[in-house]
Parts: sequence; C-alpha cells; structure tokens
Amino acid sequence: MAHPPLQIAIYMQDLAGGGVERLTLDLAREFRALGHGVTLLLHERRGELVGLIPDDLEVVAFGTRRVLNDIGPIARYLRCARPDVLLSSLNHNNIVALLAKFWVGGATRVIICQHNALSRETAELGGWKYAVVPRCYHALAPVAAGIVAVSEGVAEDLAATCRIARRRITTITNPVITADFAARAMQPAGHPWFDDPGVPVYLAAGRMVAQKDHATLLRAFALHSADGRPARLMILGDGPLRDELAGLARSLGIAERVAMPGFVANPLPFMRQATAFVLTSRYEGFGNVLVEALGVGTPVVSVDCPFGPAEILAGGRYGRLVAIGDIAGLAQALSPELRHIWPADRLRDRARNFTVEASAAAYLSLMRREISAAS
Repeated sequence: MAHPPLQIAIYMQDLAGGGVERLTLDLAREFRALGHGVTLLLHERRGELVGLIPDDLEVVAFGTRRVLNDIGPIARYLRCARPDVLLSSLNHNNIVALLAKFWVGGATRVIICQHNALSRETAELGGWKYAVVPRCYHALAPVAAGIVAVSEGVAEDLAATCRIARRRITTITNPVITADFAARAMQPAGHPWFDDPGVPVYLAAGRMVAQKDHATLLRAFALHSADGRPARLMILGDGPLRDELAGLARSLGIAERVAMPGFVANPLPFMRQATAFVLTSRYEGFGNVLVEALGVGTPVVSVDCPFGPAEILAGGRYGRLVAIGDIAGLAQALSPELRHIWPADRLRDRARNFTVEASAAAYLSLMRREISAAS
C-alpha cells in the first residue's frame, strides 16, 4: 500500500562545510525525489555549502542573534505550516527544536539526531553550554517522537550520558553514498602531487580542531618519512588550529612535504587518487570520510576511536585500525603497498552499506511509525 507523502521540515544551524550539513542536504534531496515536501529551516543562511541548495527548495532563515532565539520562530512555523515531522541535528539545535515543540504543542513529530559522542564533547569542549546538554536531553526526551544516533556506539553513549532508555534510540547510519557519488569522484583533483605516481600521497580531511588530532598525524608522518623514503601528506580542511599545525610541520622538518589546501567542496577526487586515507580523530560519531574513501576504493588507516571507525571498518576487516595517539603504530601503518592489501572492489562493496537510499528509507520508516503511534 502506497504511503501518502509527508511534509518534512529540517532544522540546522547553517550550511558550513561539515559532514552533517552535507549529508542533511543529501537527505533532503532524497526525500524530495521520493515525493515528500521538504522545507529547510536555518539559524543563519551562510556557509560553504549554501551554493548546493536546490533552487526550488524552500528555505526559511531566522537570522536571530543566538540559537536560543530560534525557539519563537520555530514555534510559529510549526503552528502555521504544521509539517508532519521536524527533523533536527546537533546538540543545541536539537534542544531548541524540542523546546519549540514543547511550547507550541500540535501534531508535528520532532525527531532529533545525535551525530557525535556526547560524553566526549562535554568533557573536551567544557563550559556550561555543553555541560547542560545531557541534562536538557534527559528532561526533553519525552517531547521527542524519535531519537536517532548515527552509530551503535553513539547510541550507547547517548543513553548512558543522558539517562535515556536505550530502546528509545534508533541507529541510522549516515547517507554517504549518493546517486552522484561516482560522477563526483571522477572529477579532477587538480593538484600537481597526483601527477607523480612515484611518490605516495597520504590524505586526511576534516576541520583543523583538537578533536581531529592532526598533530598526531603530522608526527606520525614525520616518523614514517624519517628514513628518507619519498612520501607526501595532504590535509584538506580549515580551522582555528591551521597556523599551529603549519608551525608544527616546520618544526618537524616536513613542511615541504605537507600540503594544506584548505576547504575543498568535493574531496572525492583527492581521495580517489591518494595512496591511503588517514583519520586520527580522538572521537567521532560515525566517520563519513571513511565511507567516502572506501567508496572510491582507497585504503583506510584509522585510529580506533569512539565510536564510528571500528563499526565502518568491521573491526579491521576493511582497513587498518591503530590505537588513539599511537604515533609509532600509525607511522608503521602507512605504506605504499596498502592498495595491494585492500582491493578497491572489496572496499567499494563495503561502502554500499551506507547509501542515501538506505538512510532515507530508515528515517521515513521511523517518521511513519511515530506518526501512526500518535494517531
């Protein structure tokens, strides 16, 4: 029996160039392709991905001074537009969405999604703004129609940190492999380092913040190339630690073999041509970049951090896992032979478990289940 189309509102902070923002746009496109109505609610219409908004997608930008000030505009939107579902992601946006629902009531079902390890975020980022998140989640959990975590590890962490019943949390992995994935991967990277196949290029991608621990990557790369073997390291992304990392590369004597091109809208061509993709995060919620690397057939070397990498790599069946902060182990794991060890077809097959179709279907199933339960 065919289901009637849903009206879905998606609330986000902005369209900065992060994984959450990109995958949310991909989900929105898939929902619309399946015949559902989608409206994008933004705290601010800004960020590197603004240009990827479809021309005919309705966007409502609140433009308030603080995220907390979005409660009123969201409540008014829910009262007037009455969407079937409001889908929200990220800590403070989730809290605001639930407060707006609590205020206005109505039939709209609010589903929140947790993308990162909340216990680690609370401990590492510090300050009252993050310390209150677990308490707010616990208090507002009854308002949520659905609670989604992007990995089993994040689900367990969320349940324990916020004292929420584990049965209330649904695991839905991120929609990384999209219909245009192969076409985007085949675009040129346009970097001269890939014109020299005799020199391995190890690639990392992510915001230059403490969580991503690029400092460990630089130290491991310096150790790997200490014997004079030819190798290069490229880190895509930008952030507050960029100058500090550039200084560390100089102090390690590897600055000429390290490139930091900044934010790249389409990292897939870089991944496709790299010798291996490397992730050194202290924690992750999922690890979209690992699936992207697998999707283009490139071997992965990752730290075994909470909570996504081990799940994506099936405990090491689809890539190398090393301990967090293990500089020597990471240096040893880097090898120009990785492509022979991990056949591209096998890696691409693994990545097909994380398609936008599968993720959208799981979200829609959750939405319909919660709507039916309320009627």
